[in-house]
Amino acid sequence: MHSIIRLIWRSIDLIMAALLTAMIAIVFANVVLRYGFSSGIRVSVELSRLWFVWVVMLGAAVTLRRGEHLALAEFAEAAFPKYIGLLRRACWLVILVTVLMLFWGCMKQAMMNMANISPLTGLPSGLFYLAGVVSSVLMTAIAVVRIINPDSVKQVLAEDGAE
Repeated sequence: MHSIIRLIWRSIDLIMAALLTAMIAIVFANVVLRYGFSSGIRVSVELSRLWFVWVVMLGAAVTLRRGEHLALAEFAEAAFPKYIGLLRRACWLVILVTVLMLFWGCMKQAMMNMANISPLTGLPSGLFYLAGVVSSVLMTAIAVVRIINPDSVKQVLAEDGAE
């Protein structure tokens, strides 16, 4: 099971790298074409914006999994050392509620905008909101695991070789 989960997260890392590489390449090519040859790639702005949204949303899930978001835990650890596990679970519960709200809102927007087709790319506008849906599903899974085991971030860091 751990190897499947690790494979999924490595795949997400590769997807983000591929999207970022493609975004850099298409924007660079568009700049060269625009300023060098007075032409351009019409879909480049829209595709790079879509890819950027996906990189940001997937990156938020990866960052949450690795525990790399900004945290101010020093006060709680110093003032309430007996209740750290309870406080961490409470924080993860708040995160769970917020990512469920993100899921709900993005799902509604994705469904409403799937019929809106972009004239430049031919892609549905709902793909922008679908990134939020995928990201919130990933973050929901992370939050549930962390509510059950708030110290599991140390296991993730050890698996990723970050410690």
